Amino acid sequence: MNWSLKAWSELSTDELYELLALRAEVFVVEQTCPFQDLDGLDRRDGVLHLLGYDGDHLAAYARIMAPGIGDEQGSAIGRVVTSPRSRGDGLGHRLLSEAVRGCEARWPAHSIWLGAQAHLQGFYGRHGFEPEGEGYIEDDIPHMGMRKRQG
Repeated sequence: MNWSLKAWSELSTDELYELLALRAEVFVVEQTCPFQDLDGLDRRDGVLHLLGYDGDHLAAYARIMAPGIGDEQGSAIGRVVTSPRSRGDGLGHRLLSEAVRGCEARWPAHSIWLGAQAHLQGFYGRHGFEPEGEGYIEDDIPHMGMRKRQG
């Protein structure tokens, strides 16, 4: 897997197309959840795009955000997604590990927050994330805020 972490201005047109296509394929089509994916955060300073390529195929993607963008207390990880054709060999765990490393390298003094689909709490828990607050509904899907504390 070839990983790269890029700001909006560093993304090529093809990379941008591929990451938006993957997000739509999984979050909108596969999960049958029409929602406004383009939320205005992708282009902000302090937001980075983690791309995981298997050859020329975008197999995994996540968005990491500086403290104050996705969460007031710490950095944040969002839009965690793997390609349906690349699942089954632990890619999701490798993706999350890369995203956590990206946050820890850039914002080491801060915790990391993410909004997990409720059924994936165990997956995120294996990476040190703990439930925080009450569950909530986002785009008709139950979610739980989760935080990984540093240290």
